[in-house]
Amino acid sequence: MPTILAIDQGTTGSTALVISPEGEVIARAYSEFKQYYPRPGWVEHDADEIWQVSHRVMAEAWASSGLDDSELAAIGITNQRETTVIWDRASGKPVHHAVVWQSRQSAPVCEQLRRQGHEELIRERTGLLIDPYFSASKIRWILDQNPQLQQRAESGELAFGTIDSWLLWNLTGGNEPDHAVHLTEPTNASRTLLFDIHKRKWDKQLCALLDIPMALLPEVRNSSGEFGRCQNIAGIPGSVPIAGIAGDQQAALFGQGCWEPGQAKNTYGTGCFMLMNMGDKHPVSQHGLLTTVCCDATGRPAYALEGSVFMAGATIQWLRDELGLIQDARETGALARQLENNEGVYLVPAFTGLGAPYWDAEARGALLGLTRGSSRAHIVRAALESIAYQTRDIFDAMSQDSGITVSELRVDGGASRNNFLMQFQADLLGVAVDRPKMVETTAAGSAFLAGLAVGLWDTPDQLDGLRGHERRFEPAMEEHLREECYTGWKNAVSRVKAKP
Repeated sequence: MPTILAIDQGTTGSTALVISPEGEVIARAYSEFKQYYPRPGWVEHDADEIWQVSHRVMAEAWASSGLDDSELAAIGITNQRETTVIWDRASGKPVHHAVVWQSRQSAPVCEQLRRQGHEELIRERTGLLIDPYFSASKIRWILDQNPQLQQRAESGELAFGTIDSWLLWNLTGGNEPDHAVHLTEPTNASRTLLFDIHKRKWDKQLCALLDIPMALLPEVRNSSGEFGRCQNIAGIPGSVPIAGIAGDQQAALFGQGCWEPGQAKNTYGTGCFMLMNMGDKHPVSQHGLLTTVCCDATGRPAYALEGSVFMAGATIQWLRDELGLIQDARETGALARQLENNEGVYLVPAFTGLGAPYWDAEARGALLGLTRGSSRAHIVRAALESIAYQTRDIFDAMSQDSGITVSELRVDGGASRNNFLMQFQADLLGVAVDRPKMVETTAAGSAFLAGLAVGLWDTPDQLDGLRGHERRFEPAMEEHLREECYTGWKNAVSRVKAKP
């Protein structure tokens, strides 16, 4: 039985799945890794640890599948986007910790770009805003940490990659330069601030604005197709093609079967990300969204509108790890249901600033509306509701930018398992929320892209039925209550914004 091994390398951990031609998960493995917070608002990872953990879970998942090595047809990769790694090509060792997509440490680099008046140029060519979220300012920040790094980058000694490129490099040889490949694909490249989404290639002028040598950058190939083959990786069958790669949110869009313009999905992971397929149209948002590259039904480039929430599942982790209010995320639904409503308590989780549609890097979190009677249940409910409110912010902006009335939101990611949150989300949006049988659609998307490339599935039509439907949440809240709740949220956000 031919299968796909998919690695979903996320912000807090790596998941590996072995997926059958019927879309069933045969085996899985997961492991978290350490988060580093050198200063307030800064987030870093040890890139070597990311590779070691990812390698381990891939080997564990494959071993637990019980399949013969000949039954692995291909490997798919999906990854946390924007997180930036620079490494030495000869040794394969990173020159600095990876700077994570959430991190705000390159904010001064972004501010300099704004002062120089480059916002319009960057917006037009990349579909993105000038923000520390994206990779380019992170590259510049890392190169500035050591005077020798710029020269080494210019001479071709160093390589930059988002996490897909870093995993691909290690899977195909790592510290053996003759074997290791340095590649990426359009969905990840489009998140760097260095990629012209119209010409679909690296832009020399944008690189020059930040003095980023083009010798650092990986070659860009289509998301579905062979990137390279595994070389001497313990526990993973050798010479297997890595045949599908996409950034996590575009992989989820593909895995959800959102291949037609107007179809939208929201992924509830560490962050929260809504994407709407726009086909061959690439409008510049007037409401704080991004235009990004996604995949059409065959894995070739198409376009999407995207809105990003920085703190979703990470807010629930904060309740658990920093406040100690819960021991497990599964407790949150029952706690929230102890209350008939939020009683005016709102949490704005702007711990690393606000993403779309506000783009306020200096905003900080706040818990508002507390009274002497406020309890643990109020704070937990406010945390869950904050995820839905931030999604409503993006949903409204997306409807305005696209001119499309979305009738259904497809959902996935860990927090989509929370029935309270999904029902509140449907209530707040006033549209149906559809949850698939496999909520790990991010990994499924990369598996589908890889499987199409190696002929495990001949056409996208064969993927249509693999998503499945587990539950559909219909809106049940009266409109005046919905808008009352949302008005309270908007008032709370206005209290924490650093920008007027």
